[in-house]
Amino acid sequence: MGNKLVTFSEQQLDNYQDCTFFTRKEILRVHKKYREIRPDLVPKRMRKNEQATIRIPVEDITEKLPELHENPFKKRICEVFSRDGKGNLSFEDILDLLSVFSEQAPRDIKVFYAFRIYDFDNDKHIGPEDLDNALILLMRQELTPEDRQQIIEKVIEEADVDGDGKLSYMEFEHVITRAPDFLSTFHIRI
Repeated sequence: MGNKLVTFSEQQLDNYQDCTFFTRKEILRVHKKYREIRPDLVPKRMRKNEQATIRIPVEDITEKLPELHENPFKKRICEVFSRDGKGNLSFEDILDLLSVFSEQAPRDIKVFYAFRIYDFDNDKHIGPEDLDNALILLMRQELTPEDRQQIIEKVIEEADVDGDGKLSYMEFEHVITRAPDFLSTFHIRI
């Protein structure tokens, strides 16, 4: 038993458990998945601040992380959760990402991150351009620009309570509460 490799200290595991919706075993499983994406870059035993400073490029994450591979928002999801804003993820970034998408994460956390993912221009509103970007990703170019414009107008007409032509977080949250199926797609199993 003396040759067992310790990935994290007890204190690190306690801290990660306190900051996520994961058990210790799930945290170690996430680290294993993370390391498998780029074993040449991520050591088995992380020292000092490596869990926050070693970043795997977004291209590797979106291509090799099975939980994101088929998601049309995969690049945007990585951008939202990366501390560098470019989608390159540290272990702590990916731990946050997978924790928010876990079944244990509360609804309000999921709504908050869903809003951030849809807010492509990061202006704290979901405007027509954000909705257009989402439709392009979701429909994979199957809609004409005219069809997308019609959908965008309808969404804003239905959800824009204050009439400013865009959705605030509160308006977005109100729409999501009326569409419970939306958050059922916001799960990843570890």
